[in-house]
Amino acid sequence: MTEWIESVKGGQMVSDLITWGQQNETLLWILAVSSVIIFVGTLLAAPWLMARIPADYFTRRGQRRIRGLDLPPLLYGVLMVLKNVLGFIFVIAGILMLVLPGQGILTILAGIILLNFPGKYRLECWIVKHKPVYRTINWFRRRRGKKPLILKEILPKNQPSRSDPKSK
Repeated sequence: MTEWIESVKGGQMVSDLITWGQQNETLLWILAVSSVIIFVGTLLAAPWLMARIPADYFTRRGQRRIRGLDLPPLLYGVLMVLKNVLGFIFVIAGILMLVLPGQGILTILAGIILLNFPGKYRLECWIVKHKPVYRTINWFRRRRGKKPLILKEILPKNQPSRSDPKSK
């Protein structure tokens, strides 16, 4: 530890960093350009994706199949794979945007919504129930002329919703 402190004091660490930057200039340019592309891409995609979430998305249980999509099983499977790949890319980009410019949390949320995995509904609800996230999503939705998201408490799978007519 003492050697590290001495190297910082002596300027050796800064000198090494500058040398590394000069040796990897192409990589630094690729990272800078990628950061700008991701930033602009999320500025355009995040509002559009947030507006596309159905207002009742967080109140429905069960299968959330794409409405109005009656495709052959093979084509539907291909679309689901592409949707999951896009979701994975959004999650990775969102994680990067936590330290790079961009809307990291909203991009991660958009990616999670696109992905299919066990426990997805609970994770989405947990993220959206944070007031800053909920307000931001609804701000995007209002700007696009969409109704705000409707949230409800998270219930265990076997417990009926209070609004469920079967529970009365």
